[in-house]
Amino acid sequence: MNKLSIKDIDLKGKRVFVRVDFNVPVKGGKVEDDTRIRGALPTIQYTTEQGGRVVLASHLGRPKGERVEKYSLRPVAEHLAQLLGGPVEFAGDCVGEEAGKKTEALKDGDVLLLENLRFHAEEEENDDAFAGQLAELCDGLYVNDAFGAAHRAHASTAGITKHVERAAAGLLMEKELECLGRVISDPEHPFVAILGGAKVSDKIPVIKALITRRVDKLLIGGAMAYTFFKAEGFTVGKSLVEDDMMETAREVKKQAEEAGVELLLPTDHQVVDSYDPLNSRKTIPIEFTNAGLVGLDIGTETAAHFAEALRGAKTIIWNGPMGMFEEKPFDEGTIAVARAVADAADAGATAIVGGGDSVSAVTQAGVADRITHISTGGGATLEFLAGEELPGVTALNDK
Repeated sequence: MNKLSIKDIDLKGKRVFVRVDFNVPVKGGKVEDDTRIRGALPTIQYTTEQGGRVVLASHLGRPKGERVEKYSLRPVAEHLAQLLGGPVEFAGDCVGEEAGKKTEALKDGDVLLLENLRFHAEEEENDDAFAGQLAELCDGLYVNDAFGAAHRAHASTAGITKHVERAAAGLLMEKELECLGRVISDPEHPFVAILGGAKVSDKIPVIKALITRRVDKLLIGGAMAYTFFKAEGFTVGKSLVEDDMMETAREVKKQAEEAGVELLLPTDHQVVDSYDPLNSRKTIPIEFTNAGLVGLDIGTETAAHFAEALRGAKTIIWNGPMGMFEEKPFDEGTIAVARAVADAADAGATAIVGGGDSVSAVTQAGVADRITHISTGGGATLEFLAGEELPGVTALNDK
């Protein structure tokens, strides 16, 4: 971590612009999952304890530059106040007169949350004038604690750094860079990676990077496995496949073999008949799949194989579900993997879980407290592990 840390700067009496990731599910004016909000608490509390005046900024959803009421951060401000056990001021816009007045009225230890940054199209355009307006709301101090948005070069993650004196990493950002950085630079072996989700195309850069970095085992589940199966000549029925990625899948398999990486694919799966999905669920070996079937989750044999592959591991990273996790009972494979990862962590492995569904799985399985590090980034985690530069990190000052 060669980036300036929030701990390296004097915060007392200063308005500090803190970019957080409060992109959380809100339903009926209530926050449904506050994992990301809780992740930012250490930075917020550290700033207030140091006598800083906290100006929080985040995006929520994709309002596409329009003011959309369902994407307002007001319910998040109310939820944050409960978590902090004290008042959180709210500004109805992230720039302009109201935001200016409210930030100027802050006293040492006060907290203010600005309205959704993405209500302005200039945020995602990384507009320089807009970034300058954001910077006017602080006293030259910027802290980025939004690792989940660090792979985006937006006004609040990159542009603003040109308009402030110091741009530092928050405590959550530091933790993410430290934990993931260790996986990239010096993982303890055996090193096992589990990748799932729908698309192979999303994961190719990280798969190739992991093979290059000498991961020992690569476990592939989720719909992306069917592209590998079809590339090998298996019948996959109506399961989700990226036909244009089959050649890439063959290349990846060859690269893994040449590098001595054990690549494990499912041996069985839960399927339904596409003509009678409600009454036809069954678990069958991959090779018994016929034309009308759709694979929606790994089977019990695969879950057991994957759990066995994790035994004795010293480093584990997991990103992506094993099936259609959002629909019961097709969450079973993902939950089983979550428990196996937690068991391996109990046995001494450093286990890092990232990506929305994988994080939900460890929470639903009741094992979140047994995981070494739960990453708040989805795309950011994948890009970082693939060795790509994250604009929101690059823009911060070096120590």
